[in-house]
Amino acid sequence: MTTPIRAADAPFPVELEAGQRISWCACGRSENQPFCDGSHKGTGISPVRYTPEANQKAFLCGCKQTQNPPFCDGSHNKTVA
Repeated sequence: MTTPIRAADAPFPVELEAGQRISWCACGRSENQPFCDGSHKGTGISPVRYTPEANQKAFLCGCKQTQNPPFCDGSHNKTVA
């Protein structure tokens, strides 16, 4: 499996609609961050599918290191080796 690319150094604030399924880019290669555009093909990394139960503002991970995908958990603040 390929290592994800760090797409951003901060989360992406988004408005999610109840029942609208999203595909969060887990590989970091999408030109449509934070959403998948199919650029992961051949990487061994799949997008994370999520369907909110209610309308909500969310902060989706941009560094692709979160332990709670697709949501930001502050991993972007950790030192990158």
